[in-house]
Amino acid sequence: MNQDQKNNMLNSSLFSSKSYDLSGEIVIPGDKSISHRCIILSSLAIGESKIIGLLNSFDINCTINSMKSLGACINLNKDDECIINGIGIGSLKQPKETLNFGNSGTSARLILGLVSTCPIETHFTGDESLSQRPMKRVTEPLIDFGANFQLRNSEFFPISVKGAEYPIPITYEMKVASAQVKSAIMLAGLNTPGITTIIEKERTRDHTETLFKYYGYDINIEEKDGKNFISFEGQKSLNPVNIKVPGDPSSAAYPLVAGLICNNSNIKIKNVLLNPTRDGLYKCLDEMGANIRYSNKKIEAGEITYDIDVSSSTLSAIDVPANRAPTMIDDYPILAIAASMANGTSIFRGLSELKVKESDRLLGIYKILNKNGIDTSIEDNNLIIKGNAKGPKGGAIIKTNLDHRIAMSSIILGMVSDKPIEVHDTETIKTSFPEFIELMKKLGAKLTV
Repeated sequence: MNQDQKNNMLNSSLFSSKSYDLSGEIVIPGDKSISHRCIILSSLAIGESKIIGLLNSFDINCTINSMKSLGACINLNKDDECIINGIGIGSLKQPKETLNFGNSGTSARLILGLVSTCPIETHFTGDESLSQRPMKRVTEPLIDFGANFQLRNSEFFPISVKGAEYPIPITYEMKVASAQVKSAIMLAGLNTPGITTIIEKERTRDHTETLFKYYGYDINIEEKDGKNFISFEGQKSLNPVNIKVPGDPSSAAYPLVAGLICNNSNIKIKNVLLNPTRDGLYKCLDEMGANIRYSNKKIEAGEITYDIDVSSSTLSAIDVPANRAPTMIDDYPILAIAASMANGTSIFRGLSELKVKESDRLLGIYKILNKNGIDTSIEDNNLIIKGNAKGPKGGAIIKTNLDHRIAMSSIILGMVSDKPIEVHDTETIKTSFPEFIELMKKLGAKLTV
């Protein structure tokens, strides 16, 4: 992200006002997690891959630009197709410039893993937000492969990486439930001779494993003694593919929750990925009594997708267990908006991981709700929300700290508030969901600049 883009984000704002009668049919942009991984794996395959439905966002552009710098040939055409001519595992080129990841933590962490087992030197930088997010959880297992890292204060961007000339395969038991850390290790293992093994105490989103198989890479996954074991042999080949990216379930959550809490609403959201390692939010909404119906089941990119119909609902409070967090870590802000409109007091447990996202999202959620008249508190790492089915007072000004999910959640809250909510820095939404504002207006949301 350059300075002009950052200034645009900081200067952008809108008013979100009470909305009724949401209706219509929308298609959600491609899943962000899968888009990142398709670009990387296609760049490592030998031959031409075609990706349809790739998410067109700031974060994905960071991954594209980084893989170009590392040697891949990537072209975006007018038909929303991405054509990638890969260079093969272990054939990354020495980049001529520092890789700038902007605000994209996923891109940065995955590519840290990728370069750690290639004998090149790579320099990483990012924006102010990314430079405050901890990277030690990623670099610690990568050091075991033989990589060398120089980090600011041993933890933060900017980072310099000297990849291992003779990488050593590792067996690593995950210390935190993080799909990004797991995926970084898997990408490092691709160019490592011998067997790389990852052990998960708690399962995290498994898109990397699914895509390994889709690209023709042998991988073994089994459950033993309550743990998930992932193992594969490095230095084999990835096949080029034609692949369609399914719709992002975290992006779908915003119009979905709006359809639940805005009066007299009925909407359809098409082609939404519903992976069991990503469906925590949907389980929560079901337990809260949401009117959600699933149809038109299909398989895209090895993943299950559905069309989702949603209508206005009377919601009940929920107690969300800590062990559900890995399946919905990005979705707590919008779930909090749903809980603010529920009958009773909701408790979200074990949210420490929210403190190290694009912003401190635990604090961000707390501020959104309290500023707009919803009684909310934080106890240890638990969030407690006293719902008010009549809706919040609203009227607050929300500064998003350049966090796209805080911005979108604030806009949805404004749609059920007595007074409009002014949301600053809305340009940051283009990080993950560039079409969000226009799609919400299409459904009937009252959003004004």
